[in-house]
Amino acid sequence: MHALGTHLLLELKDCNPKTLGSLEFVRETLKNAALEAKATIVEVAFHEFSPFGISGMVVIAESHLAIHTWPEYGYAAVDVFTCGDLIDPRVAADYLIEKFQSKSPSMVEMKRGILGNEKLPHKPVVQGELVSA
Repeated sequence: MHALGTHLLLELKDCNPKTLGSLEFVRETLKNAALEAKATIVEVAFHEFSPFGISGMVVIAESHLAIHTWPEYGYAAVDVFTCGDLIDPRVAADYLIEKFQSKSPSMVEMKRGILGNEKLPHKPVVQGELVSA
């Protein structure tokens, strides 16, 4: 079965609450996870809630990494979505599990963009030129 991308859903339980509550740590950790996976960072956006909690996204050329933290519960919900087969999203996921010190992580893998039986290119090419929007 061929897919355009792989989407990992991470449940990071029993994490270090201090790291989950630090905007700088969460932002740098997601950026570094993307870099560990050899992804190309396009844009970074994060928001810190009051009294606690952080949501953010690292947009990569290959798709995205996103996080929502609940430091009061030692929990983070994380998405790692990569298109194509040039990078392995598990590298980023394993990095995040380690850095957030999750004692009870779980990971669900979903294939996205299953459009038929043949392998489709991540970036369509028509008559030798990359198609762009």
